[in-house]
Amino acid sequence: MSAKKVTETIARFRNDILNGTLPFGSLLPSEKELAAEMQVSRPTVAKVYNALQKEGLLKKTPGQGTTVVFNGERKKYTFGLLLPGAGESEIFGAIHDHFLAIEKEKEPKFLWEGAIANHAQVRQNSIIKICERYIEENVSGVFFAPLERTENAAGVNKKVCELFDKENIPVILIDRDIYSFPERSQYPVIGLDNFNAGYIMTKHLIESGCEKIYFCYRKDSASSIYKRIAGCNSACFDAGIPFSREHIMVGEPADLNFVRKMKIVPKKTGVLCANDSTAAVIMSSFKQIGILVSRHVLVAGYDDMKYGKVLQPSLTTYQQPLFEIVTISYEMMLNRLVTQHSIAANISLTGELIARESTKFA
Repeated sequence: MSAKKVTETIARFRNDILNGTLPFGSLLPSEKELAAEMQVSRPTVAKVYNALQKEGLLKKTPGQGTTVVFNGERKKYTFGLLLPGAGESEIFGAIHDHFLAIEKEKEPKFLWEGAIANHAQVRQNSIIKICERYIEENVSGVFFAPLERTENAAGVNKKVCELFDKENIPVILIDRDIYSFPERSQYPVIGLDNFNAGYIMTKHLIESGCEKIYFCYRKDSASSIYKRIAGCNSACFDAGIPFSREHIMVGEPADLNFVRKMKIVPKKTGVLCANDSTAAVIMSSFKQIGILVSRHVLVAGYDDMKYGKVLQPSLTTYQQPLFEIVTISYEMMLNRLVTQHSIAANISLTGELIARESTKFA
């Protein structure tokens, strides 16, 4: 059963319990019986029952079965969404939409200040005020995608978490940690397996004919970049292709002098960019200096932004598992509220390579 199907099954049972179709004291089918009825594995059914138990709707008692313990009174949660990167990347808008879908099930309430701003420095100046408003609203927990693209991002991210810690408000980190790899914070992190994503995309470029790989990103990018670089390095090592500091390009993709620093060997060079935004600008800059993507060089990015399909050539990218990231984050938050116990769990999910024209030599 897919993660989406599990979520739908949880929602169906939840609704039946809340509307009284399954009243207090009802004995539910055993995991084995329900698994046979739904034609899924017993562990899959266990996930459904466990999730509802964490919400305080069911109770699993060894030797007695699973019963409904909801008696008509249930705490309503309000959560704060702190997604400052929504001003630059579509993925955080999509993440918000997935949280909104959870809200529409009439369960929690999610507070969101929107994209905040397109400029990273403005977002930095606004984020602490938003945290203070969430604390005033007495939120039950916060889902936080750490700030990036500013020099003091690490300090601001740490301060954000400390503000909520002081009020005993649990924080779940989305997409990345507040510290750079290999350092690790005390907060749960749910996001993409960035090492694997770096490896997969680099391997794709190599299999497409590249014998020289560059990894390009903007200064002060998210800490997840370092895991992607590590994956890129590993794929090059396995293929016997040199990869060192000179292949890691840090700068503004619109700066033609910066782009010229990449020594392009026609039909043998690939450029893996930290995200689709960087890749799109790199492609434009290459064109301005007479280097054509798919003819002379291959380019790929991450996040599967909508505009990637209409670029010329269309952009190869890596699609993040956003639905799964939100679902698991929410389940982890509920568990944190029920058990009052937090561990620095790191849940890394795989995405999907979307191959397009930008990684095919013409």
